[in-house]
Amino acid sequence: MPKYENILADEPGRKEFLLGNEAIVRGALEAGVDFASTYPGTPSSEIGNVLFYISKKAGLYFEFSTNEKVAMETSAAASASGLRALVFFKHVGLNVAADAFMSTAYVGTNGGLVVLTADDPSMHSSQNEQDNRLYSMLANIPMVEPSSPQEMKDFMKGAFELSEKLKLPVLFRTTTRVNHARGIVEYGELGKKRGKGYFEKDPNKYVPVPENARRMHRELLEKMEKAKELANSSSLNRIELHGGKIGIITSGVSYNYVADVVKSLGIDANILKLGFTHPFPDNIVKEFISSVDKVIVVEELEPYLEENTRVLAQMHNINVPIYGKLDGYFPRAYEYNVDVVKTALGKILGLNIRDNSYKAKEIELPSRPPVLCPGCPHRATYYAAMMALRQLKIKDAIITTDIGCYTLGIQKPYEMADYLLCMGSSIGAAVGFSKATDQKVIGFVGDSTFFHAAIPGLIDAYHNNANLVYVILDNRTTAMTGHQPHPGLPMNGMGEKAPYVDIEKLVRGIGIDWVRTVDPYNVQETIKAFKDALKHDGISVIISKRECALLWDARRRKQNEWWVYEINQDKCTQCGLCSDWLACAAIFKKVDEDGKERVYINDALCDGCGVCATICPFNAIEKKVIR
Repeated sequence: MPKYENILADEPGRKEFLLGNEAIVRGALEAGVDFASTYPGTPSSEIGNVLFYISKKAGLYFEFSTNEKVAMETSAAASASGLRALVFFKHVGLNVAADAFMSTAYVGTNGGLVVLTADDPSMHSSQNEQDNRLYSMLANIPMVEPSSPQEMKDFMKGAFELSEKLKLPVLFRTTTRVNHARGIVEYGELGKKRGKGYFEKDPNKYVPVPENARRMHRELLEKMEKAKELANSSSLNRIELHGGKIGIITSGVSYNYVADVVKSLGIDANILKLGFTHPFPDNIVKEFISSVDKVIVVEELEPYLEENTRVLAQMHNINVPIYGKLDGYFPRAYEYNVDVVKTALGKILGLNIRDNSYKAKEIELPSRPPVLCPGCPHRATYYAAMMALRQLKIKDAIITTDIGCYTLGIQKPYEMADYLLCMGSSIGAAVGFSKATDQKVIGFVGDSTFFHAAIPGLIDAYHNNANLVYVILDNRTTAMTGHQPHPGLPMNGMGEKAPYVDIEKLVRGIGIDWVRTVDPYNVQETIKAFKDALKHDGISVIISKRECALLWDARRRKQNEWWVYEINQDKCTQCGLCSDWLACAAIFKKVDEDGKERVYINDALCDGCGVCATICPFNAIEKKVIR
């Protein structure tokens, strides 16, 4: 079948080996989802990628929204119109959407509304590892947590039904290891679409001015009491009896580790697996902890389940020892694995556990940090900025950066990252530094991030007469999360032709006069642009425009055109400009048989951008056509 077509198969009982994120899409289709929106971010990106390919055939609307707040608002409106809507993003995306998210709990829903947050314990691709289960408590909405691809599909369908029953959004909380797990998923029937909805106007219900909001809050609390009854009777919560008087409470991916350890060590323990975790299913937990002599709570990140369990035990005078994070048996930071759980259970139960895990001190491995791809236009931009600063003898410039591939500019030799907070913070922080210091300030932002969160900051910079250089790295895609479209491209989330926003026109429309668009592969032009911008008093904006090297490579392969560059050793003086200052991943040094160190280019990595040839002062780097 063509890409992702198997997700659309209307064959109940069919079994497919699906990624967790693919199973989520299948579950939404079985729930009859009509509307979906997102801003891409790992570990949730594949959900949007699948929807991008299948939305038309599936008969649903899908968009890559400008940011998560907009995504939340569009899906909330679709739900208010009676449609089933799914909005999803990585955990920090919920921070961006939080304003709309909190109010949606008050306003409520008509069609089912599922809000998926993909948390990232151990920060594999994130700036923090916040536990978004706490958002369900803060917003007072129900939450479910699947543990496997099959549950991803099944729980998604259940979440939509729960949302419509309670007239509330439901938080669907996943983590990286569940999103990216693969497993056998058995299909159910595809749900029936509702097509176009209809919004019945009722300002008292949908406009939370203070008079209405006070009533809405009381109604929300009443809905959550009903939700607690549902949690206590939900099939998403189950007890696995294995004998003995040890009880383990767990949820999400941690359940998989617990199940493995209990089986491998032959521990006689009963497991309470919670899938409907907020409101806390107090009756189930009360009955469970009353039936055992020892309670162990296994969960990643914050002690959400543990704290609720301890409070419940105290309220009902259940005198049973409870072990978890608060007494130091389980770590609070980073994701778990079988070894973490095995070690903790060994300490709690007094078992002699043999530690078979490898230690970093025992096996010293070379560091392999991520690097910018060969041919990446960001490398050429950073090289130009670095050379401009050196030529102008500016040693203390402050570099603010943002979220994207280009954050790798933090590495040597560029060192183009001194301060970072979140999406869009490059410009707000740059304004702050420009006002708080007399140092030169350069901010870097990607094109997708610019649309996501940087435009208000640029308006602020203009209005408050900031003195800074702002660089918009326009590589014509949302590169870091999988090349999704954004408002600067002539294509939308349905794969249809769409009007696009011209970045230079937008910047000039704010009122900024000093704007220059450059091709970073033209290194000398880009260096000059940086030097002129740094000399300018006020705001100067450089738009470094060149498509992502991976897109360029893909097009050349389709056209069966390929060339690389090689170093003419007779001309090369080993000056190090290409190897040490441009530092392309395809360029390396090695000691030859004569004992001399020379610079070479790896044919397998070189993508033929030619930037190294442009900067070589001795014309020692030459083009070699492969086909």
